[in-house]
Amino acid sequence: MSMDEFVSLTAEEWRKKLSEPEFRVLRESGTERPFSSDFHAPGHEGLFACKGCGAELFASTSQFDSGCGWPSFDQGVDEGSITEHLDRSHGMVRVEVRCGRCDSHLGHVFPDGPTETGNRYCINGICLIPVSR
Repeated sequence: MSMDEFVSLTAEEWRKKLSEPEFRVLRESGTERPFSSDFHAPGHEGLFACKGCGAELFASTSQFDSGCGWPSFDQGVDEGSITEHLDRSHGMVRVEVRCGRCDSHLGHVFPDGPTETGNRYCINGICLIPVSR
């Protein structure tokens, strides 16, 4: 399967592919507990790919420690690697971040990042696979 090819699976197929906690976050827009991921602070060198489909999402060079308890990045690895959608759930207005290849929920982006982009992509670590280069 090409990395450019959109991944569309049924809920049953996703359940076979992902663990229950992964399914809850990636397919049901859940959230992992803060500081529960090994990736909440910088340290990995390389890329982070989507747990759902393997698409490259974020570079470790764009990661920073925001102190929020989730992996934080200031930008996606490529145009189209991530998509953004208005999220009005839970009585809030936020911008949800999804994988551009399989539409899995990743987290949210906030306009309070400390770098030139001004963005803080707050991503559930359970959604990420480290890829060394």
